[in-house]
Amino acid sequence: MRLKDRVAIIIGAGQSPGEGIGNGRATALTFAREGAKVLCVDHNLASAQETVDMIAAKGGTAAAFRADVTKEVEIKAMAADALGRWGRVDVLHNNVGVSLAGGDAELLAITEDAFDRCVAINLKSCILAAKHVIPIMRQQKSGAIINISSMAAITTYPYVAYKATKSAMIAFTEQLAYQNAEYGIRANVILPGLMDTPMAVDTRAREFGKSRAEIAAERDSKVPLRHKMGTAWDVANAALFLASDEANFITGVTLPVDGGASVRRG
Repeated sequence: MRLKDRVAIIIGAGQSPGEGIGNGRATALTFAREGAKVLCVDHNLASAQETVDMIAAKGGTAAAFRADVTKEVEIKAMAADALGRWGRVDVLHNNVGVSLAGGDAELLAITEDAFDRCVAINLKSCILAAKHVIPIMRQQKSGAIINISSMAAITTYPYVAYKATKSAMIAFTEQLAYQNAEYGIRANVILPGLMDTPMAVDTRAREFGKSRAEIAAERDSKVPLRHKMGTAWDVANAALFLASDEANFITGVTLPVDGGASVRRG
């Protein structure tokens, strides 16, 4: 019960279509299992409600909230809902992100619309969420923010908008950390590597016209640790640590969860 009596907002708590479980849903289930009350936020209310139902089936506490996280009025309403429902916000977990599914592409092929869409979903949403949750946390003199970036930020990755926005999330998280430390607020960022999630694997299978098994095998072969992708539970467990008092003296940190991929140099 590492998050007993705490209130967590998880943005992106539904998931993309496909096999298995996504990072947001796994984190919502993990936080609830550890005692948190969880506001499951997603643009797809039905998917967020599925996560809530899974939490409720295990005796946890959660509520679903629909928001287009690229719109400030809806982000503001999200923060107000959590505060009005449970009286505080202890954890903000920004988990949304798109690349290929948002139309991302290599530089000479990317369109302005696709670039704007990816920036709005990946980066703008994270900044707006912090804007409306930070005042609550400052008032409490406590809080933890966990942002999900990607190993794409620090490795070779061909698609422009995803790499640029996920790199910017690291800088923004560091800024959050040093500007809010005096208020007892911590901010850290996770860099998932090659993960076996619906967004990562099933989206690529659809985009490239390959089977899920082919995409999974390709990705597994690139992972140093056991030649096996990580799962959403690996990301969820890292987020749980950063949200908990076990990470009480950790802020401004960039944590790869990548099976050793970042160890390789050159």
